[in-house]
Amino acid sequence: MNELNARRAVSNGTVPLYRERLWPAPWLYFATALVIPASLLVFLPINFFVGVGTAVVLYGGSVGLLLLASPVIEVANGRLRAGRATLPLEAIASTESARGEFARLERGQRLDARAWLLIRGWIGPVIRVELSDPSDPTPYWLLSTRNPEQLEAVLARTPPS
Repeated sequence: MNELNARRAVSNGTVPLYRERLWPAPWLYFATALVIPASLLVFLPINFFVGVGTAVVLYGGSVGLLLLASPVIEVANGRLRAGRATLPLEAIASTESARGEFARLERGQRLDARAWLLIRGWIGPVIRVELSDPSDPTPYWLLSTRNPEQLEAVLARTPPS
């Protein structure tokens, strides 16, 4: 983005105050690589080139799907966007970040079945976003994030638009 476009984005309020893509952990790329020997085992007896080609296509497709399915958490234009869901900032009552054992409890024993979840198993920390609307059946959002304290600070200091 050149300097002029960056200035326009800031003046229009389109630059996100916080943005994080929940990329897959490195070990997932190695785990998906298991399709390579599996497809070679099936297709090499038929034809070498078919086996290698199938292995490459299946691994590439698996990695592509992992990358395409990586959701984004963003705070911009008075809204919190997590994946496909959006929440106006005025609907947020409070936030609480958690790491380690506290995050595990939030994802497990303390989890309300009515909560809206954007959880990725390879990302340990979470942030709990309490909703202020008592008529909303969803009491809170629980989001995996690598930077829960930073997201919490942005949500705390961002006035609703």
